[in-house]
Amino acid sequence: MDSLHYNSRSTALRISAAALAALLAGCSPTDGIEQSGQKFEAISQTATINLVGNEPFWGVEIAPAADGGYLATYSTPENIEGARVGVKRFAGNNGLGFSGELDGAAMQITITPGDCNDTMSDRSYPYTSTVALGDLTLYGCGYTSDQSFEGGEAQ
Repeated sequence: MDSLHYNSRSTALRISAAALAALLAGCSPTDGIEQSGQKFEAISQTATINLVGNEPFWGVEIAPAADGGYLATYSTPENIEGARVGVKRFAGNNGLGFSGELDGAAMQITITPGDCNDTMSDRSYPYTSTVALGDLTLYGCGYTSDQSFEGGEAQ
């Protein structure tokens, strides 16, 4: 890969990560988001995070990696085993973000506290999530190994 292409992609990822961090930190007081200025720490750095969505069906599992980083596995009905990518974690004022690159496309993940319902399984989750993968944006719910969902059992 030539250095110009690499530098452009690297710069784009840094800009995307900075914009996402600003979004997590810069919400107005009227939206119910805490404005304490404190870094979001409700999700442990050792917790495994699961994100789910339907229409289209998708899932992301984010787990601590042996090297001290994080590994995200993005799965769909077409790829049940999933595609794995190393991601970097960063905390905003009222949420958590992860960024990486999957098959040449920027991957940005945001997780924020809030009641989230999955009408397909009749479950309630403690987090909402957004996954931006290239031009695709997916919305869903999330839970962690420390904070599970409530409701229906896995099928």
